[in-house]
Parts: sequence; C-alpha cells; structure tokens
Amino acid sequence: MALFPLILPAQTFDFDMTKDQPVYSDATGYGYDILAKPEKKSNEPFYFSVKVPDGNYTVKVELGSKKKAASTTVRAEGRRLMVYNTDTKKGKTATFEFVVNKRSPQINDKERVRIKEREKGYLAWDDKLTLEFNGDAPAVKSIHIERNDSCPTLYLCGNSTVVDQNNEPWASWGQMVTKWFDSGIAISNHAESGLTAGSFLAQKRLDKILSTLKPGDYVICEFGHNDEKEKGPGSGAWYHYTRNLKIFVDRVRAQGGNIIFCTPTERRRFADDKKTISPTHGDFPAAMKAVAERENVPLIDLNKMSRDFYEALGYEGSKRALVHYPANTFPGQTKALADDTHFNTFGAYEISKMVVMGLKEIDSPLTKYLRPGFVDFNPSQPDDAAAFKWVPSKNADLVKPDGN
Repeated sequence: MALFPLILPAQTFDFDMTKDQPVYSDATGYGYDILAKPEKKSNEPFYFSVKVPDGNYTVKVELGSKKKAASTTVRAEGRRLMVYNTDTKKGKTATFEFVVNKRSPQINDKERVRIKEREKGYLAWDDKLTLEFNGDAPAVKSIHIERNDSCPTLYLCGNSTVVDQNNEPWASWGQMVTKWFDSGIAISNHAESGLTAGSFLAQKRLDKILSTLKPGDYVICEFGHNDEKEKGPGSGAWYHYTRNLKIFVDRVRAQGGNIIFCTPTERRRFADDKKTISPTHGDFPAAMKAVAERENVPLIDLNKMSRDFYEALGYEGSKRALVHYPANTFPGQTKALADDTHFNTFGAYEISKMVVMGLKEIDSPLTKYLRPGFVDFNPSQPDDAAAFKWVPSKNADLVKPDGN
C-alpha cells in the first residue's frame, strides 16, 4: 500500500503499483500523470509523478508482472534514460536503482533562472519528479523514492547537443549518459538549446548549479555551436568564448567543484568526396583546448570523436544518427526533416558512449560510478543503428530546437 507523500516532511515514498493509484493532482501530490491512467491489461506507456522539493532522489523500481511477460524502459524527467529495454518473464521481476535530480528555476528567495518560454513546459523544470515507463509492454510492480543528500552530483552545461530534449524525435547525449551511471551519483542537466557560454551565465544557470554544488561535485561544459555565431566586438573564439570558459573554471573551483571540458560535437558536413567531414567550428575547439591546457582542466575531445563517428557511418549511414526523416514519418509531418546538427535517439546514445570513453581516457574519478554493463566503445566502429530499439515517448514536437 502506498505511503502518502502529502504528509510533510516526507522524505521516503513507497508505491505498490499492483494497487490502484490516483491520477496526479496537487492535492494528493502523487499519481499517474501526463497521459491517461493506464488500463489494467494495457501495454501503453504511462507516467508517474511525485511532488518533491529540489534535490537528489534515489529511485528503486521493481519491473515486471505476475500476469504477463513484460518489456520496460524507464526514463526520468525530460526523457533521461535510466533503464533500457528490460525483458521480464511472466511472474518474474527485475529491480533497478538509480538517482534522479529534480530541480526548479528558483535559485534563492530573490533569484530565478531565466528559462526560455519553450522551457516552461519542460518536465525538468517543474515541481515534480516524473518517471516515464515505456517499452513494448511496460510493467511496474513497485516504486521506492528516497531523498539522497549525500551522493555527489555531476552537472552538465551546454546547448542543444547536451540538453534533456523534452520531445521526440530530438535527443542529446546528456539525457542518454544517465544510463551508464549507477546509483552512487546524480546527473543534473542544466543545458538548453541555443545557448552560448555567455548566455548560460547571463541566464543564471551557473548560479543555479552553484546554489546546490557541493565540494567534490563535477561540472562538464560543452559550448561552441552557438558561440561561433556571435557578432560584434569580442566575438570569435579567442576573447568572449575563452573568457567565459575561464569564468566557469574559476567559479566552479572556488566552490570546491571539479570541471571538465568537452569540445563541441561536429556537424554532419561532408567534403565534396563524401568521405571526410569538413570542420565547421573554426578555432573554437582549439580555443577550448588552449584554456584547458592553461588552466589544467581535463578535456574530452568530442569534436574529433564525432567526426570519426560520422565518417565511419558514411555519407548516407550518418543520417541515421541525426534528425533525418522523410515526410509523414511522424503525425503532422508534411515535410522531410534534414538536420545535420541535432541528434536522434540513436545518435545521442552513441555520443553518450563517447563521453564515457573520454572520461576513461582522462582517468576521471567519475568512472568508478559506471555500471558494470558498460562496454568500451570506439567511434570508428559504431553500433548498428538498425539494432538500436527505442520506443518513443508520446510527447513529440516537429519544431527544430534553438541553435544549429
């Protein structure tokens, strides 16, 4: 029987999902959310939300059913992948544990993050911790949620290639990398589409991070795509960009945090030979490397790894890693989608593996939190896109994310 999260100050919640649960309301503070409450024998996806304060929460889910064979994927908040395509036989269950970071725009009594209009509907910024149960036949026996103030946090800063993309078919490595980490660490993704290092700072997103960052926590920064489009005095790779990166370094370190840089993922732009990728970021990767060397910041070269990845997939095959879909692939899609910057779920999944490999290459202490199932990955030998299975979320939006 479920406990009642309404009783404050509740820090632990247990839900028996074989029992009837309510539809979410502010009055109850928990229940089925976003989609209609699932029927008893339904194989449709469903969401379950709990109203909680900002913070990290250990979540334990027991997947499976005594009445049917099941196949369940678990995603949290803005489609953060936590458990991938887990099959359970009839009468059998499998238990998984992970940490979900829940946040709101509020920084303190006087300040808030200046989120964009499009972000106001994001699950990542509301007052609830939301779990999405999807897959061919999702089934959940129980959910346990418990406040966790002791685990370290890995914060992500960046743009549309990092953000928790709220809607299909868009995706980023930031919402996929969560799959590879165990319940010893939380990942808090503060990236947003269209941002530069400067606008990230101006919108008080780093202030939000620093309001909860503890000594020993980690911050990963990937910027460049949008910074390179700035015009005016100080624009370009070697002034505003490097100065802003230095601000990240100084402020994170001043609070006892550890910072890591990622060079920007490359765009899919092939040379005339249709075999090699033409660089599109100018001096920005080199400028980031220069700051990293000068300030002794560990660096993951996603720019090079993503180029190797596209070239290995080939001119046509690389389209399968990005939002390239013929017209009528999705409801209401009258025109083809051909985006050479923004990843689909397969591409984001692959890039997330590159981030993990980068952490291993720089011998980051973060690797001690990797799940045992992670297998070393070579971008020049990518996975087969046809073998990647993703049951999409119901929330879809054909509008291209900000930035390019």
